[in-house]
Amino acid sequence: MKRHIYLKMKPLEEARRLFLSQFDLDHFLAPEEIPTVEALDRVTAAPVLARRSSPHYHSAAMDGYAVSAALTFGATTEQPRRLRLGSEAIPVNTGNLLPPGTDAVIMVEQVNPLDDETIEIEAGVYPWQYVRRVGEDLVAQEMVLPEKTVITPYAQGALLAVGVNQVLVRRRPRVVIIPTGSELLPPGELAPEELAPGRIIEFNSIMLASLVKQAGGLPHIYPPVPDAWEAIRAALTEALSLGDIIIINAGSSAGTEDYTAQAISELGKVIVHGVAMMPGKPTILGVIQGKPVIGNPGYPVSAVLSAEQFILPLIARLLGRALPIRPQIEVYPAQKIPSKAGLEEFIRVTLGKVGERVIATPLPRGAGTITSLVRADGIIRIPALAEGLEEDRPAQAELLISPEELTGTLVVIGSHDNTLDVLATLLRRYHPALRLSSAHVGSLGGLLALKRGRSHLGGSHLFDPDTNTYNISYIQRYLAGVPLKLINLVYRRQGLIVRPENPKNIKTFQDLTRSEVNFINRQRGSGTRILLDYQLQQLGIGAEAINGYEREEYTHMAVAVNVLSGSADTGLGIMAAARALELDFIPVVTERYDLVVPQTTFAEARFQTLLTLIRSEEFKHTVAGLGGYDTRDTGEIIWEQ
Repeated sequence: MKRHIYLKMKPLEEARRLFLSQFDLDHFLAPEEIPTVEALDRVTAAPVLARRSSPHYHSAAMDGYAVSAALTFGATTEQPRRLRLGSEAIPVNTGNLLPPGTDAVIMVEQVNPLDDETIEIEAGVYPWQYVRRVGEDLVAQEMVLPEKTVITPYAQGALLAVGVNQVLVRRRPRVVIIPTGSELLPPGELAPEELAPGRIIEFNSIMLASLVKQAGGLPHIYPPVPDAWEAIRAALTEALSLGDIIIINAGSSAGTEDYTAQAISELGKVIVHGVAMMPGKPTILGVIQGKPVIGNPGYPVSAVLSAEQFILPLIARLLGRALPIRPQIEVYPAQKIPSKAGLEEFIRVTLGKVGERVIATPLPRGAGTITSLVRADGIIRIPALAEGLEEDRPAQAELLISPEELTGTLVVIGSHDNTLDVLATLLRRYHPALRLSSAHVGSLGGLLALKRGRSHLGGSHLFDPDTNTYNISYIQRYLAGVPLKLINLVYRRQGLIVRPENPKNIKTFQDLTRSEVNFINRQRGSGTRILLDYQLQQLGIGAEAINGYEREEYTHMAVAVNVLSGSADTGLGIMAAARALELDFIPVVTERYDLVVPQTTFAEARFQTLLTLIRSEEFKHTVAGLGGYDTRDTGEIIWEQ
């Protein structure tokens, strides 16, 4: 099979317009008639007319007495009027059929009973007073709902009230999702530890199916199809008989085993191959037998973005619905965000309101970084002609959370520690209106974020060998004059993380200079990097003597997983990270990890709530279970300026 190369990429809006213009979306699917009681959230396919009037009889609107209004004229306090029960005044309750010969109701509160046969009134009533007349709400054959209207619970009630027991609605499109890849395994088939290298749990189709379901479609997941031309072609051919829309997930790029474009071309027509957006560039848009076929990229972030830009708008148009519009908000990037010119880029960010500004911290941007989908609070779209965003200039972000959640978010930027995840969990458990949003840029990066007003607090463990203290000298240098408190979170053990049973027999920093040892480092500005450089300086070891010194990761867990995977033999990190991945650990030093809290943050009620959790026995007990932590000063104010 000849390798396929991209067709010319199309801008996002043009690609969507070209694709959707291939179909008569208003008449693509024949409507269906369904029971009104099952029609919640469906869309009407034609105007719905009342089959009977509502109400369909004259009824009492109050508890009281039905009368002929003419009999009451002239009644006053000075000259009350007497009415005979049963003939001139008939007792009725709200909703009762109005008796023949009557045209009004006197409220029971306005009647003076004289005896079992007579009542007295001191004011007259006018015709049809306190009466619900026939058709007061709706008249038979009057329109209840127009076409392309979403049927709400209230609409269901109105339809049933006027005798509409069956309603014509737009049919929900059947969407067949075909996952491709010889490496795929269905979810739940194996335990995590049984998954062999090179095999992948197939989860994209579950995400796509849920997106389709939320949009109003009917998803059908096809069994995983191997990377074989005939298998993909056969699956696509069968899917065309099963669904109205076909999604082929993965195989849309230009690799030697990417057959999606060829299959669509052979069976139909490729409209677009390659969209000028990132992630999601390899998207294929085609048509076979008059049906939309989408070649969806295999990386999860790309797959989701492609679905949001093409599949969900297609389903919305087929259903006659408008896509929900995400609210937009002005944000300030916490750092410079470069972008590649020529591609519209979608940057997922965490958000938090610091002072009067909403600070946007970019999440990892890899197309395969599925956690960015989970952790994102918003999306910043960088235009194709831009080369990125400056950190001090405002930008627009689409909100993925409610605006109210922003005011309850505490932004902590600085050094990574696993105990921050514990805090975030406890905060959500006991105070659902509050959130802890953390970004890992190293201890120095955290101090600079505080200096620039981009966070509420920072995590720091900067060791100063000249004073043999943590954090204080750095705070005095970078945050001079800023009123703040230094609060201890934990003491923690730092050391060398190695594989189980330490196969390379690594014991000291000198072992890092051995040619067969590969090291994984932390990023510049992190407290762990500063600790490493100090230890190497004390031993007279140059960075050039260590294989992998230049390779950087931003968290202790990332260092640990590099060791676990074999891409590194060791790295400097915390004991809790090693223990979490069942790795061995060689202790080097016990260090102090503190929270740097400006006085403005400290005075806020939401931080005081967080501080109460930090000082709680539950937090300390949970942290102790992670391993390598000491909570003797947890929650104590160590120093303030």
